[in-house]
Amino acid sequence: MIVYSATKNSFQEDVLSGDIGNIILQSYKAATGRSTGLSEIDSWKNSLQYMERVIADNDIPKDSGVAIEYHIPQSSKRIDFILTGSDANNRESAILIELKQWQSANITDKDGVVTTRFRHGEVETAHPSYQAWSYKQLLLDFNETVDEDKIQLYPCAYLHNYDEDDSINNEFYGEYTTEAPLFFKHDAIKLRDFIKSHVKYGDKNKIMYRIDHGKIKPSKSLADKLSSMIMGNKEFVMIDDQKVVYETAMKLAINSSDNHKNVLIVEGGPGTGKSVVAINLLVALIDKQLLTQYISRNSAPREVYEAKLTGSFKKSHISNLFSGSGSFHSLESNTFDCLVVDEAHRLNMKSGMFSNLGENQIKEIINSSKFSIFFIDENQKVTLKDIGDKEEIRNWASNLKANVTELTLESQFRCNGSDGYLAWLDQALQIRNTANTILDNNDYDFKVIASPKELHDLIIKKNQINNKARLVAGYCWNWISKKNPELKDITIGDYKATWNLNSHGQSWIIHHKSVTEVGCIHTSQGLEVDYVGVIIGPDLIVRNGEVITRPEKRASTDKSVHGMKKLLAEEPEITKLRLDQIIKNTYRTLMTRGQKGCYIYCTDEETQNYFKRLTTNS
Repeated sequence: MIVYSATKNSFQEDVLSGDIGNIILQSYKAATGRSTGLSEIDSWKNSLQYMERVIADNDIPKDSGVAIEYHIPQSSKRIDFILTGSDANNRESAILIELKQWQSANITDKDGVVTTRFRHGEVETAHPSYQAWSYKQLLLDFNETVDEDKIQLYPCAYLHNYDEDDSINNEFYGEYTTEAPLFFKHDAIKLRDFIKSHVKYGDKNKIMYRIDHGKIKPSKSLADKLSSMIMGNKEFVMIDDQKVVYETAMKLAINSSDNHKNVLIVEGGPGTGKSVVAINLLVALIDKQLLTQYISRNSAPREVYEAKLTGSFKKSHISNLFSGSGSFHSLESNTFDCLVVDEAHRLNMKSGMFSNLGENQIKEIINSSKFSIFFIDENQKVTLKDIGDKEEIRNWASNLKANVTELTLESQFRCNGSDGYLAWLDQALQIRNTANTILDNNDYDFKVIASPKELHDLIIKKNQINNKARLVAGYCWNWISKKNPELKDITIGDYKATWNLNSHGQSWIIHHKSVTEVGCIHTSQGLEVDYVGVIIGPDLIVRNGEVITRPEKRASTDKSVHGMKKLLAEEPEITKLRLDQIIKNTYRTLMTRGQKGCYIYCTDEETQNYFKRLTTNS
């Protein structure tokens, strides 16, 4: 969808009228059926005046095309400014320009990410060059017109209020600034020359109209690249009932349409291979040239699987195949052929930073796709906002006239394939009664360790084998190192450690150096290692054989229990049960991340002794 489209000449006249902000606003209302805020109107007015001066050159043809606020169809992404025409060799060209009113930014240690100050304070956001480059990749990988007509795309970013510095233009971002050059406050002439080098003749064939009306489907080159990446990768080999789920999903995907929507619910506990099947389906459906995305509420699985598919920690166009769960509230019905939702139990009601967008993420996902797959484990809900359960999915599927198929993954591949350990853990945490009251450590390597330092040392030793051991903890210590990296977040006697939440982003679990830090539920759910160490904090204790949860002992920086005081006042009994479930589910999830072993330390002595009594050799 294009909000505003004109020739260069008409665009210049609209800017010179002094009313470009309102002109774009009226076009926006007509295109979207809604209005927007004053700040966005002001940004159009300010930035577009700069662009008018840049293109005020007779060598840029008057009949070049100008498109403003182009909404890339299968996403919520918008390209600020596009100029179209043909180059000296008569090849059709489109200049994609990301406009920023920033005045400063700071470098981070995260690929393609900077920090800058917005109205509500300093936040992390995508580097402007990465943004522009990623929009190019979206069009190349998913727009049939761009692919088949060989339209040349040239991304760049124009920061017209920014004096060049070594933060935004640091060599750390060199991969992206090479692909999408940065132009600063004093670079109007350079940007003009960049445009002129790619657009010599006008837009005779309505390039943006054709792109906007082009069929959206994965390109063959993207499908081939994905297939080659997964081929022979043992981490993605499917076994037993995983194959049954995969084949059922493929058949449903092929048979789904606008008028015949399908929903597949796949239930499976820890280690049953939900994510393995999800990634295989993503690759296979793209290979069928079906428009598909992998979705997870938690960004940690997305970042790890992106890295595994690309074979590095650098971002690539693979990133466009992965999405958070809050991106679908503004999409039209059946935009996608298929949406693969991993960790569906983590879905929320509302979307957006302030939980103020959309109505219900389950509804919006089913509405946005002809076929939706939900991989779910209701025993892994770990925040007050988690709404994902089978009944909720069934209800929305019925409302949206989608057929529902339900399958179960039962084969256990985590925890040494030990169903006994999982049953014992549920009994020990008093989640459900099972016959497994004492753990036989011959089935699974479980130990209660005497101190947090000894536990961390053991994990570091195990990690030397193949970088697959990590230490995690209940979120009971405030994240004070966020503002001062010199501080230690977790202090237990002489033991001091730092949360991993900043240094390695959400893909901490595959970074070698991250073994020196401590992970939490937000960076480990949906992922696995060979050996996991778990610090059980004061939010879970045992008294006289009864497991007691204490949500008030959670860190104030942990958003998973935010709002509990209000809910306790409104619905005390229901809220207490939910909080009890959240804390127990958190430790159940943490203590099932290890395929070969789990070692724990409890900050409470009676709790430590309780777990010792429930094992044969601790």
